[in-house]
Amino acid sequence: MTTAPAPHQNDPAVITRVLTTPGTWAVVGLSGNTSRTAYGVSRFLQDQGHRLVPVHPRAETVHGETGYARLADIPDGPVEVVDFFVNSARVGRCVDEAVEQRERLGIRTLWLQLGVVDEEAAQRAQQAGLEVVMDTCPMIEWPRLSR
Repeated sequence: MTTAPAPHQNDPAVITRVLTTPGTWAVVGLSGNTSRTAYGVSRFLQDQGHRLVPVHPRAETVHGETGYARLADIPDGPVEVVDFFVNSARVGRCVDEAVEQRERLGIRTLWLQLGVVDEEAAQRAQQAGLEVVMDTCPMIEWPRLSR
């Protein structure tokens, strides 16, 4: 019988660094649908100085940025952060793709959005050397930053 991984704890220093250091964020689940949370949060990230790479099966251009169907389709990085707007039941597969692409794209951090929780996927990512932020949103964390 296997035991469940310990509950993930977000590191405030990681949150502060990724939010305040301009970088490229691949946003998995970002489409041109303006009513979706991913659309508004990604605009917020862009307004904070981050470059976006939309990742969605339709590969739509969003906020003026070219979209790709999968992380594997993004030309060589750097992509410092991968932000996941997919449901918890599907995020593990997406995290595994990010782990596979980490060296090619230069991925350092995975951000699983508010309500997106997969302890086992977070543990796999950390074991692969990636930082993980889980079950929170940049728009929630931004006001908490001690800048």
